[in-house]
Amino acid sequence: MKNSHCYTRCLLTLLIVLVSFPAFSQQKPNITILATGGTIAGAAGSGAQSGYTSGQVTIDAMINAVPDVLNLADISGEQISNVGSQDMSFDIMLKLAHRIEELASNQEADGVVITHGTDTMEETAYFLNLVVKADIPVVLVGSMRPSTAISADGPLNLYNAVAVAADPNARGLGVLLVMNDWIHSAQTLTKVSTTAVQTFMSPLRGLIGTTAYGVNDFYRTPDQRFGKSSEFSVSGVTELPRVDIIYGSADMSADLITAAVELGAKGIVVAGVGNGNMNKASLEACAEASKKGVVVVRSTRVATGTVGRNVETDDDALGLIASYNLNPQKSRVLLSVALLEQRGLDEMQRIFVEY
Repeated sequence: MKNSHCYTRCLLTLLIVLVSFPAFSQQKPNITILATGGTIAGAAGSGAQSGYTSGQVTIDAMINAVPDVLNLADISGEQISNVGSQDMSFDIMLKLAHRIEELASNQEADGVVITHGTDTMEETAYFLNLVVKADIPVVLVGSMRPSTAISADGPLNLYNAVAVAADPNARGLGVLLVMNDWIHSAQTLTKVSTTAVQTFMSPLRGLIGTTAYGVNDFYRTPDQRFGKSSEFSVSGVTELPRVDIIYGSADMSADLITAAVELGAKGIVVAGVGNGNMNKASLEACAEASKKGVVVVRSTRVATGTVGRNVETDDDALGLIASYNLNPQKSRVLLSVALLEQRGLDEMQRIFVEY
């Protein structure tokens, strides 16, 4: 009898140990997919035509098109919007941020995937990276070909995005973007091609990792502030201050800068030439805008590189901010969020260094 009890206890212990391993556990993570539209939800009249209409396919249809994704996680979908990302707005971004926080605080999701068009995906990803404090993976995904195209890239991208969102190793890495087997940080990615499937690159700091048919390999952790370490919050926020981008060029007109101020811009980002430079007339207009309380950031139209402070432009004397590693579109996002609170120029410059 004693040996029988010992055998029973040992058997129960073994079963408990086995069930604790993922291979024996039936518990799958809960992943919520928040759909916003874009090419991944696009459709065309033919599989071999370049023209298509974004935001035609619902999230339920996308999930049904990738049945293998249900082997990775328990999936639920919500349609936040259904627009091409050229029509993405801060209003939709705020809805996403608030919903992610709600899902995390209510423990409804172990990870979130956001389907999104590629045109402004880096802006949404960077915005969420600044303001979402939830300690769950948040992964954006899209495609360069509509769902009806020959060799549509959306289904595998969606599968891999869910695999990353369901991976515990994705926690603590900030907002990620998954496309074409690459895992990018929201801080570093940028769109570099209008048509190529490999449209996203992270030229300054490189990839976070790779994913292949749901098998993930993470290389590094982002080194700038985001998520829980971020000082920004959009709790209770319903709109963001107006920030305009002015594109720099040879013999550029300063009156566009003046017009932005007159039309109510609280901030201006200049996509300058080279190291964020602009002609004398434009510099004078920027300095005048700064005196009126408008925060002016010098970024660059150049694809890669850093815009340094007081290099060819006397930022101290003119009251301007250098964008450092942020391109114009991300500079606009950061400035819009930073302007939610009153900050001096020194504080603004610190923010552009740290984020």
